[in-house]
Amino acid sequence: MRRIQVEVVYALPLVQDLRRLEVEEGTCAGEAITLSGITLRHPEIDLAHHRVSIFGQIATLQTTLHDRDRVEILRPLCVDPKEARRRRRGRR
Repeated sequence: MRRIQVEVVYALPLVQDLRRLEVEEGTCAGEAITLSGITLRHPEIDLAHHRVSIFGQIATLQTTLHDRDRVEILRPLCVDPKEARRRRRGRR
């Protein structure tokens, strides 16, 4: 079976954890995350609650990856974006 190159990344406020992998064609996003070992290094990641994207487009853990895809593990929002804008507006 053909092998493809993918990246798995988890971005924190000050640093990002990025792993490049070579996986079999047909590998899904969830499998790549597991193979990267990123959830072992960041036990706060709960894939039942963290969303994933591929190049910024929301995806599922079952999404089949293609060569050079970048799987991004998204952190939950701490503040609703609308509320954050209201707060910033109120400071002016």
